Order: sequence, then structure tokens, then C-alpha cells
Amino acid sequence: MELRRHQSFLDLPSTDWNRLVADADPFLDHAFLCALERHGCLGEATGWHPLPLTVVDDDGQLVGACPLFIKTNSYGEFVFDWAWAEAYARQGLRYYPKLVSAIPFTPATGQRLLVDDALDKHTEIRRLLAEGIVELTRETGCSSAHVLFPDERELPALRSAGMSHRVGCQFHWHNRAYRDFEDFLDALSAKKRKNLRQERRRVHEAGIELECIDGTAITAAQWAQFHTFYCDTFDRRGGVPTLTLDFFRAVGSALGARVHLVLAHAEGTTVAAALSYSSRHTLYGRHWGCAAHFDSLHFEACYYQGMELCMRNGLTRFEPGAQGEHKVPRGFVPTLTHSTHWIAHTGFRHAIDDFLERETPAVARYAEELSTHLPYRHSTSAT
Repeated sequence: MELRRHQSFLDLPSTDWNRLVADADPFLDHAFLCALERHGCLGEATGWHPLPLTVVDDDGQLVGACPLFIKTNSYGEFVFDWAWAEAYARQGLRYYPKLVSAIPFTPATGQRLLVDDALDKHTEIRRLLAEGIVELTRETGCSSAHVLFPDERELPALRSAGMSHRVGCQFHWHNRAYRDFEDFLDALSAKKRKNLRQERRRVHEAGIELECIDGTAITAAQWAQFHTFYCDTFDRRGGVPTLTLDFFRAVGSALGARVHLVLAHAEGTTVAAALSYSSRHTLYGRHWGCAAHFDSLHFEACYYQGMELCMRNGLTRFEPGAQGEHKVPRGFVPTLTHSTHWIAHTGFRHAIDDFLERETPAVARYAEELSTHLPYRHSTSAT
């Protein structure tokens, strides 16, 4: 088998790449990655430079792959290492560029060492990819390598390659085969059940109507309206909207029924929108924007509509995005996420390992403590 590096996702065969993607993960779909590259979301402006790795067998068949990037900043990663970069700078050292395996601007857990588990040599291929990331870090002179939000099954290969393990915390909702939203509410304590009903009622009493449409039916005008909301959200927070309108249109067309847009209408005008994606088993909430504030509309469009979509489509898990302790009383369970890191500088590697040794139990305690505030009648703990 041979490890190869590439300068673009566009050069890789889509059918062979997608054959390695498990669970129809929308963010790992070749079309999603190519849309990022083709429509102005990668490159100098955003600091994400494609450098995908592949493994081919003796017959030249693609049997492994890794979505890899050279990064010149830490934006759009959701695993925060700004303090590490500042420590490097204080010592007169260069932290950027670095290597990152992740989905740009997307804090969703998924494969980072793509391989078909049906292959006899799937363990060896994962090991080859993990070791290849570290070796490429050395060859390119990058300060470090970071694998963000990998599937837990990939951790042994990444740790064996010498990478340090870091944990984070998100909040995920689990569909316990609920028949409908009322069935879900029945699983909550009386007080929490009342609170959620009140939030939904406020939206209804404000005269707001909601519709959920998938990528096969989203019109050009609806994409344009959504993108306006998306950009306004960043503008209000002083951020930069990195995903272009052409990107969203391309992904909607390519992924079709795996793209979901919730639109909120008041008096004939669209006042808010929330975008999510789905795999075979998981819904991923991604972007939200609104024209004005409406009480509880964010919870309705971003959370409760997503829960109902999971129930309708038989999806078992809902990842609504990074951070947000306010999700806990609405039924989202504190869930540990993972990343792995290889630091070229020996001194900093030891210092970061020491930091992670202290951070890991603190994150675990944080997740467990938040679990005591879950709204369910029966105990549910952090996962």
C-alpha cells in the first residue's frame, strides 16, 4: 500500500472517496468538500488549505483517505488552541502553519481516517493514515498536527501514532423511539415539560408559522434569504461569514434530502431560518439567523423542529452544534467529544500533555455536573 498527498479534493474520484464514507456523513461527502473548495470557502482568505491524504493498494485502488488541511490560523475549528499559539509566540516560536484534519467550520464528530471496515486490512490502513499525518507534519515543517472530532474507533490508531488525546463537551439529544413531541415531553419532569410547552406556545401565539424543506425543494430565493440571515448573525457578533451563497446552493443541490432548512414566517414574511444536515442516523444543526428577536423562536427553529425531524425520519441522534449549556434543560445530554494532537517541539509537547492531564478530568466533572440538571424523569448521565 502507498500513502499519497494531494493539493485538492477536486482531483480525487468522488465515487471512490464516498465509498469510504460511513453512515452517509454529509460533511465527508466528496461534493461537500469540493463545494467548500470550489466556492471560495477555503484558501488564503480563510486559512484552510487542502492537503488530503489517500492510501492506495497495490492495484491502485483507493482504500483510505483523510480530510487534511494546512492551517494558518485557528478559526473555524471549535477545539480551541489559541493559548497554545500565544505561548509559542511568547517564546519567539512559530505555531502556524499547522496540520488539521477536520471539516472546516463544522464541529461534528465523524471519520477522520476514512476506510471501509469491510476490508481485511482496515486496521493497518487507519494506522498508515495516522502515522502519515505525523510524518507529513515533520516533512512540511509544521508546528503540530490536530485531528478534530474523530470517531472514537479511530482513537487507538491516532494514539499509537504518538498523538495526545483531548476531550471536550457538547450537548446531544437522543431519540428514544419517541412517537411524537408529546411522547418526548412525557419523559420529562412536570416542571420542565411545562416550560417547553410554554416556549412552543409563545411562538404560536406570535403568529409565526414554520416549515421544513429539504435540499431538493429549496429555491434560489430561499437560499438567498437564508444566506442574508447567516451573514447578519456574524455581522452582529463581529465575525466573518466564511460560507458563500454559492456554496450553500451547491451543497443543497448535491446532498438533496440530507439538507434541511426550517423557515419561520410572520405575516407573510420570512423572519428566521435554521439549517441542518443529516446522515443515515444523525441530524446536525449548523446555522441560524433571524430578522428580529421573537421570544423562544430560536429554541423552536433550532431544537424542537430538529427533534420532530428526527422522529419523522427515524434519526437516533441530534447534534445541534458546539457549546450551549442552555440546551441541557431542553433535553440535550452532555457528551464528551475527542481530538488528538501531535506537537513537534518536545518541550511544548510535554507542557501540553501536562495541561491535558489536568484538563481531561475537569471536563468530565463539568459534564457530569451538568447531567444533574437534565429534565428527564429518569436518570440520564453524560456520555
